[in-house]
Formats: sequence, C-alpha cells, structure tokens
Amino acid sequence: MKTILVIGNGMVGYKFCEKFVAKTNLPEFKLIVFGEEPRPAYDRVHLSEYFADQNAERLSMAPRSWYEENGIELVTNERVTDIHRANKTITTISDKEYSYDYMILATGSSAFVPPISGVEKEGVFVYRTIEDLDATMAYVAKLKAEGGNKKAAILGGGLLGLEAGKAIMDMGLATSVIEFAPRLMPRQLDNDASKVLQGKLEDLGISILLNKGTQNIEGEAVITGMRFSEEETLPVDMLLVSAGIRPRDELAKTCGLEVGTRGGILVTNDMKTSDDSIYAIGECALLNQMIYGLVAPGYDMAGVAVDQILGEETSMPPSIDMSTKLKLSGIDVASFGDALNESKEGVSIVYENKFQGIYKRINISKDGKSLLGGILVGDASDYNTLHQIFLNEMAIPENPEDLILGSRGGEGNSFGSSMDLPNSAVVCSCEGVTKGHICSSITEDDCEDLTSVISTTKATTGCGGCKPMVTDLVTETLKSLGKTVKEVICDHFQYSRQELYSILKVKKVTTFDEALYACGEGKGCELCQPAVSSILASLYNHTPNKEDVSQDSNDKFLANIQRNGTYSVVPRIAAGEITPHQLIVLGKIGKKYNLYTKITGGARIDFFGAELNDLPAIWTELIAEGFESGHAYGKSLRTVKSCVGSTWCRYGMDESITFAIELENRYKGLRSPHKIKGGVSGCIRECAEARGKDFGLIAVEGGWNLYVCGNGGATPRHAELLAEQINNETVVKYLDRFLIYYIETAAPLMRTAAWLDKLEGGIDHLKKVVLEDSLGINDELEAQMDLLVDAYECEWKQVVESDALKKRFAHFVNSDKRDENIMFVPLREQKMPEPWK
Repeated sequence: MKTILVIGNGMVGYKFCEKFVAKTNLPEFKLIVFGEEPRPAYDRVHLSEYFADQNAERLSMAPRSWYEENGIELVTNERVTDIHRANKTITTISDKEYSYDYMILATGSSAFVPPISGVEKEGVFVYRTIEDLDATMAYVAKLKAEGGNKKAAILGGGLLGLEAGKAIMDMGLATSVIEFAPRLMPRQLDNDASKVLQGKLEDLGISILLNKGTQNIEGEAVITGMRFSEEETLPVDMLLVSAGIRPRDELAKTCGLEVGTRGGILVTNDMKTSDDSIYAIGECALLNQMIYGLVAPGYDMAGVAVDQILGEETSMPPSIDMSTKLKLSGIDVASFGDALNESKEGVSIVYENKFQGIYKRINISKDGKSLLGGILVGDASDYNTLHQIFLNEMAIPENPEDLILGSRGGEGNSFGSSMDLPNSAVVCSCEGVTKGHICSSITEDDCEDLTSVISTTKATTGCGGCKPMVTDLVTETLKSLGKTVKEVICDHFQYSRQELYSILKVKKVTTFDEALYACGEGKGCELCQPAVSSILASLYNHTPNKEDVSQDSNDKFLANIQRNGTYSVVPRIAAGEITPHQLIVLGKIGKKYNLYTKITGGARIDFFGAELNDLPAIWTELIAEGFESGHAYGKSLRTVKSCVGSTWCRYGMDESITFAIELENRYKGLRSPHKIKGGVSGCIRECAEARGKDFGLIAVEGGWNLYVCGNGGATPRHAELLAEQINNETVVKYLDRFLIYYIETAAPLMRTAAWLDKLEGGIDHLKKVVLEDSLGINDELEAQMDLLVDAYECEWKQVVESDALKKRFAHFVNSDKRDENIMFVPLREQKMPEPWK
C-alpha cells in the first residue's frame, strides 16, 4: 500500500481527496491529510458570510465523518514543520513522523501584510481564516462597548477587502477602504468600471480612498490612525488588512524544492515539483510563472495531480481561464477573457448607465467576428452567455453591441439557447462540469430534476454563478426527451400557478380550505398556503386579514420582519408627495415609539424597530391622520415614484406628480406574483428612473411613452417600450391589461422582467395582447382590474377597527409580555439592532 500525504486541508486540498476517492476506492493507497486549522476544510470563497451568522458548519466542505467513511485519516490542528526528501518522511510540530510515497503540497497562501511601521499594534487584523474573523468581531464588540463613533479601515481594495468593508460597516462602524492603486479591483476592472463600483459602494456608506500609500500605523500600543505618504492622517480605531496573498512555500524552501524568485513552488504542467514524488497544487503552486488565486484552477490542478499518481497522462492547459463572477456587497461584478484588452487585439464596446450604476464592456476582435473578453458591473445577468461565447469561440451577432444591449430589431435573443453550446463547453468552471456531462446525467444516468443533476455532477456547488444556465440545460434536455417539465406549486397542488389561478377563478373558490377540497390534497404546506392566498387576493382583493394563518410572516403581521425580530412600519406616501403637517405627524410618531427613521429610495418614510405588540397602536395613530398601509411587506404594488414634472421643473413635459398619485392610488393593494414598482418621469431626463421599474412612463411630445417589465435589485433590467405618445386614459387602459395578464400567467415569486423573458414571443407578443387584443381577453382583463380597484380596503384600517384582529399582534400566544431578547445599540442619534454574537 502506497501512502499519500496531503499537506493542507483547504478547499484545493479537500478537492484532491474528493477527486481521488471518486477515481479509486483506495485499496492500494493510504491517504493522510494534515490541516493547521482546528476544523476540516471550509469554503473560503464565501468566508464573508460567516460575519452574518457565525455558522462555520454552513461553510464546511465535508464533515469529519466523510473522511472516515472514505478511509482518509484527517489530522487537524497539526502543522507540518519539515520535509525529509532523502528518506521520504515529514515531521510535525508535535514531533510526530510520517512516511510517504507521494506528497501533495496544498498549503495555499497567507495574507500579505505590507511592511508598515506599527502594523503589529493592537487593533490590526488580517482577513483570511474563520479565527481571523472571530478575532475581528470580538474587537468590534469591544470598541462598540466603549461607546462613541468608532471608525474602521480596510487596507486593500480587492475582492476580499471590499467584502470585509461591507461586513464591518454592517456591524455599525464607520468604514473606509484604503487602496494603493488608482482604482478598485485593478486586476479585474478598468477605470470606468471601477468608478461605477466605487459609486455603488459609497452609496452603501463605505468611504473609498485611492492612491494612498500608508507610511505608519499611529498610536502607542493601540492603533489610533493611519498616516499616508503625503502626511495625511486618517483617524481609525481598528484596521483590517486585506492587501493580497503570499504563497505558503516555506516547507518547499527548507527541503530544497525549487521556488520562484517572488515565491511559489515551481511546478510543471503535470503539477510535479522539482521532486517527482512531490506535487504542488492551488495557491502555493507557481505554474507558468503565475500564482492562480481562483478556486477553479486549483480544482483543475487537484484533478491533474490525482491523474498523475494513478498513471494517467493529463496536464494543465497552456492557458488558464481566470474569468470570474461574484456578488460584491450585493453588487454584481464579473470579468472574463482579456477584460482589460491588454493584448490590444480588440475594439471595445461600452454601455454605461450612471443612473442605475451599470457598466458593461466587451472587447471584440478587429474583424468583428470574435468576443475576446469583457467587464460587467451592476448587472452581470449576461455573464454566463458571454463567457460561453468567449470560451467556445462561438460566432457573435452582426451587431456585436447586441451582446450587451439585447437585440433591438425584434429578431429574438442575440445568443440563442444554452442547448446550442457544444457538449465540450465547460458550464461549471469551479467543478469542471461540461454541458455534455449535465445533459448525459439526464439522458443516461436517469436524473429527472435539477436537484438530482446537481447531486450527480456537482455543478453549481462552487460559486453558484452557473446555476441559471444549468437550470436551462436541465429543462431543455427533459423537454427534448418528451418529458413534461411542469413547475407545480407543491405536492398538494399538482398545477402551475397559472393553471391554479384559472381553476380557482372558474370554481369561484374564496378560501384555502375550499381550494384544497376543489383541486388539492392533504393539508397544505408553507409553499402552497401563501401561494394560494396570493392568488385569492389577486382574484378578489382579499386582504391578508381574511386568512392570516395561511400567510407568511410578513403578510400575517402586515409588516416586514427585521433581523432582530422587530418590524418595519411604512405608510403609503403616494408618489412621494407629503404635506408639512403629515411630516410633523410622522416625526411625532417616530419619536414617541423610538423608531429608527429613514427616507427610502422609493420616496417614502420607513420606520424600523417596532415591536410586534406596538404595531396596532402605531397604526391607530397613522390611520387617524389619514395614512394607509404602504404594502412594503406584500407581493403587491409598492410605490409609483415620480419627479416634480411640469408642476415645478422648467424641463417638465407633463404633470408627472398628479399622474403618479393617480396610478398609485388606483393600483394600491394590488396583489401579484411578486412586488410591483412604478415610475413616472416628466421628461426624458428620467429623474424618476421609470425604465428601471415594472411599469414606467416618460413624458414626450404628444403624450406618454409606456415602458414595462424593468426592475432594479439583484438583476437590474431596463423596461421595454410597450406604447408611445399615448394619453392618460390610454395609459391606464394598457396598464390594467398588462398587470392583470402578468398576474394571471406568471409563476410564483416571478418579477415582471423574468416573466417577459419566459413569455413566448416576448415583447412582441405582449404588444399584440395588450394593444391589439390578439387573444380577445382585454374586456375581461379590464373588468378584473375594475373589480380589484373597487374592492380595495386598507388592511391596517381593518385591524385597528377590530379588537379580534388586534389579538394576533403579540410576541407570545399566552402572555402580553414583550420579548426581552430584543436589544438595540446607538447609531447616529438613532438606534439599530444589537449585532449578532
């Protein structure tokens, strides 16, 4: 039996074990893995998520039992100190000796700490391991206990530094990111993309300082500030260093293996070091004079090392794809190929929307036939498609700008279907899963749904960025086999939402129990109860008070639950118009109940921190002053945002405020598959951001242009033109039809933008339905909207007028006591929830 020692139990070390086990049942090999940390391998890609819940198990790659079940000896909390190549043994820090036939160096990297004077002071931390994060959070808690406006700095404007900055800010410290380079993420983004990212981060409340060289860490024993090269000083109470990585190559150096002049263990394309029995993989390996800091190349290196030990002649490819997609503090950022056009072989096409914070750049070959690379910030929804076109050298449209702007001539998708990809196309780069592997798992391995495909192939289990394309491949492959791909509500209702909507409408069902009796089975579940309640509300405009037991938490208590168990209070302020008297009323209520108060992006005022017991009392005062529910908790109309239009603005083409108020009051309370937002802009300067809404109006000469199916959020999307130069009456008529058609046909929790993407025929079909009545249903659609408008009632008014309804607003079913576990801490003369421990 041959012994393989794996030195390092990070993500790549674990992946070696996983790939080795998959290829052999270990009858001829003994596998021993050493890890310096006290726990088995965990996911460092998502390390920042640990700040939110301190759940280390959720990050775990595999439990200890997995190693035992696969015959692998896992030694944790044990550092290897020496390699004795002559007799093929190693020594650990506890003076234990192990022999080997093969060795895998997967020692990874360590956080690079610049040689700055004073960096050893108390309050300076690195960002690399779970233990680092534990120490950081403990120090933040200590600072906050001292009181005052504490400040933190992050040294490094790369991916990890920006993630850490958002996490520290969320803990309640004023946060600055310090970057030596003239832009953020300089290896991935160009100047304009970096500026867009910087603007979005600053909007979140993070200060960005560029071109700063830190000369000294100020303070005696404890950090008090940072002095920059130009004698500028920034006062800070703690510093988190995230300034890059350095390969852990010290073992290689001491045993005489060849290393690079700037670090890293020299390896050939078969991952062998200068000693044929020792391999190096991951961030400690110097391949082609490069250290690869992404997980996907590390996984590929692990696979090559496995194959080499088992006698298979495989090697790393001559060029390694460094494309990446990530969500940085909630902001999409992606780059692929020659993103910065460093080869100077391409011509760049750039789209930038400063209103929405979106930047897209693609680099096209000079003959206009090939996609060479690109950058996406703010909206990376096209990344999977663009990445596959680049990787597989696929043909691009005659008008290459269609790749980032969408086809604008009605000819359909500029790319086509994911099924058009060659079988060799790598869809999941983290796990090296090809399109062919995904499809054959269905056609040959009898997988019948997405879950089983993921379990079989491991696609999507890395960064998760490939999931939309994997989902499409699974759906299309199942359809090609003649199998019905039906998205049913749940096991209790074997119908799609559209089918169930029609059944409940025809049968005139008005309660959940009636729905179960008419077309369901069992007693229902947490999936179907809110879905059916939403359909019934869309049919009859029933408020959640009718059947509160069938609602999710937000609808049950008519408020958004926050992370500490308190709730938000959001009265409707139609189109953002509010009188001074109403402002004073809101101020008094906020002060009386000690509520955190904020003006939102939807142009209304939100209260946070309301305890459940207080909600009826707060709303009693609001209702008495003429306010209504803002439905901020519901899958319903939220707001219709407006600019001041021709009422005040010298550029205004029409009276946007009045029209926005009319539309918001018409559609308020309208329940739908997902939330709906509107916007009305008085001119093409678009101050209300109408084209980023589910429906939007822009005043032009001759009337209004009506746009539909846009949204902001995680996947921003421009609304598409439905009709132009129409009057107010026609706008209302078309909106009535559009909204009801969406409500009747969309899947649960599907925004209008996603619905339009799935709608056969897209915007052209929608125009025919709404404008031309191609289905002959417009009278029915308009009548349904009139029914809902006439049936509207404010659900909070119902509550404050009913003692029976008020009773459900209590923390405990058997007591009037408050929840004593709810704790707050000060925040800029207001309050915030106490950070999770």
